[in-house]
Amino acid sequence: MSKTNVSSSGSRILRVLKALRGHALNGISNGELAAALHESPANINRALNTLIEEGLALKLENGRFINEINQRVISGSRL
Repeated sequence: MSKTNVSSSGSRILRVLKALRGHALNGISNGELAAALHESPANINRALNTLIEEGLALKLENGRFINEINQRVISGSRL
C-alpha cells in the first residue's frame, strides 16, 4: 500500500486554523497554539502569517489570534 504525498506545512496550517475555533472572544496566543499542536512557536508563527495573509485569521490588539470568519459571524457581517 502506497502512502499519499501530503504537504506537512499545509497540514500544519489547517491544524492551526482548526485550533483557532472556539477562541473567538479572547483569541489564543502563539504559545498556546504551539503547546496544543505540539509544534514550535516558529512553525505556528509561519502558519498564522499565511492564514492572516489569506484573510482567514486576524491578530488582535492584545497579540492573540482569532479565526477571521468567526469574528465576522460574531459581529453580524455577511460573508
